[in-house]
Parts: sequence; structure tokens; C-alpha cells
Amino acid sequence: MKKIASLLIIILTITSCNSQDKKQVSQKSDGKKIVKSEAEWKKELTPDQYDVLRMKGTERPFTGEYTDNFEKGTYVCAACGNVLFNSNAKFKSECGWPSFDQAIKGSVEYTTDNSLGMSRTEVTCAKCGGHLGHVFDDGPIATTGKRFCTNSVSIKFIPAK
Repeated sequence: MKKIASLLIIILTITSCNSQDKKQVSQKSDGKKIVKSEAEWKKELTPDQYDVLRMKGTERPFTGEYTDNFEKGTYVCAACGNVLFNSNAKFKSECGWPSFDQAIKGSVEYTTDNSLGMSRTEVTCAKCGGHLGHVFDDGPIATTGKRFCTNSVSIKFIPAK
């Protein structure tokens, strides 16, 4: 029994390490991939940004800087500056996080996330692989029907000129 438990721990460790490596090189967007070590990301990002963007954490609901921001402009990835969302795609969802009904084409990637006992679609930056949040099919029916539930610390707002 101890041998089986030890074997499972080894397999899980290898799987976890391999998924960390893949996360660093899974960028596409404009063809210019951003590949950095986790140590480099940790040095460049704030602790909260690192937790969300690199470790797939989540900020507490209703605490994010952009939850109630409805100014005109664009939202970019806080890690690499990749343009992700236009302000005209943002809507008030009452979910506690900034919500958008669509991302700019080619700016994000989608991955199935089966963590926490549920199946969701994770959204990551297509350029640097940073975790942004999740997308759900409960957005405004009048538009795309999607709700990109996004962590404020994973994005930066650039006001329109």
C-alpha cells in the first residue's frame, strides 16, 4: 500500500511540473511569445498579480479596481500589455469581478478547468499565458451570451484619448 501511495505522489509531482512548464510556453497571439521563468515573473509582478496570473488564484469578489469602472478605453494584460478587451464589451454582472461579453479576437486562449469539483473554461492571455479568469455562458443574451469573469489584478485599464 505504501508503494502505491509513493507511486501516486511521484506521478502527481511529475504531472504538476510538466503543466507548469507548458504554461510558460503556451503563448500565441501576434507570434511574439513571451517566455519567462517563474522567478522572472515573480520579480516583475506584484504578489497579488503573481498569485492570479501565474498561480491561477482569484481575487476576492467586489474588491477589484475595475469591477465598477465603465470609462471608455481598453483593458490589457497586466503582465505583458497584450490588448484583451474593449470597454464597450464590459457590462455590470453583479458577480463581483469585471465582466466582458467578448475578448478581442486572438487575444485569449481557452482551456478546460476541472478544478474545485466543477468544469469551467479558463481564459488566459494568448501572449504570455497569464490566467485572467473564466468564461461562462450566462452573459447578456442581447450580445454574445458570454461572461468573461476577469480578475482586476490580471488586467490594466488604458483610458481612451
